[in-house]
Amino acid sequence: MSDPQIGALRAKILSRPATADLNQRRRDTDARGLAYGLASDVKVEKVSANGVAAEWTSTPGAAHDAAILYAHGGGYLFGSLDSHRHMVAELGRPANCVALAMNYRLAPEHPFPAPVEDSVAAYRFLLAQGFKPERIAIAGDSAGGGLVVAAMVAIREAGLAQPGCGWCLSPWIDMEALGGSMESRAAADPMVQKAGILDIARVYLAGADPRSPLAAPLYADLAGLAPLLIQVGAAETLLDDAIRLAQRAGAADVRVDLQVWPEMVHVWPLFWPELDAGKRALDAAGAFISRRLRT
Repeated sequence: MSDPQIGALRAKILSRPATADLNQRRRDTDARGLAYGLASDVKVEKVSANGVAAEWTSTPGAAHDAAILYAHGGGYLFGSLDSHRHMVAELGRPANCVALAMNYRLAPEHPFPAPVEDSVAAYRFLLAQGFKPERIAIAGDSAGGGLVVAAMVAIREAGLAQPGCGWCLSPWIDMEALGGSMESRAAADPMVQKAGILDIARVYLAGADPRSPLAAPLYADLAGLAPLLIQVGAAETLLDDAIRLAQRAGAADVRVDLQVWPEMVHVWPLFWPELDAGKRALDAAGAFISRRLRT
């Protein structure tokens, strides 16, 4: 049976005016996130995480010795603490821990590998604050979902212990948009199209190799990474990114849970205040994190 809420959301997304102006896109993305507001019991605290602008969010009863390090989506060009705060705070509730969301540097002002560097710096900040690696989850959506994997690889290469787990929501891991779902899901996806992905990748890479493992984790050695939960919507052009990530991780002996949600669009939990399936996905992700971090 078709979900009437996703149909209404799809129509809403398609009705948005398109803009090629990056600054306007940033403002629009932030405004949409802020419009959802926050529950009255959410506490927010700004912090500098080794020079990376960030903020803590927490809800009553959250464990303060376990944390989610969150990387927002937006193609490494837009998105911010404002656009994703309502989702990050709600993820922390079922995970029963605090969350540290990063405002990592964005392209074109700060192209690859700036977001990867900022993620490792923020992870080091959590370790310096006394968080044990096994009590940290790294989570993110879209570009942030790819950044989860890139950060975990960079953490391993830096000789640091892996976090307890990672959550990749609608991850983008292929800078060349080679997945078959880029074509097969094009008519179903109201948010992500191949031409747009390639243009965003060009700006983010700024001349770097599109198969650099830390830009496109599809090509990374994933051996030794922490367990991953990968969630993706069946209507996404990035469906094959998620499937290929699960295949690569599984083949590298990484424990993987891949969930394909029927009818869902790109990063559907971002819309959880108006989409029940979004809240269910957040609850499932939070439960996964809680189990892995033992909160």
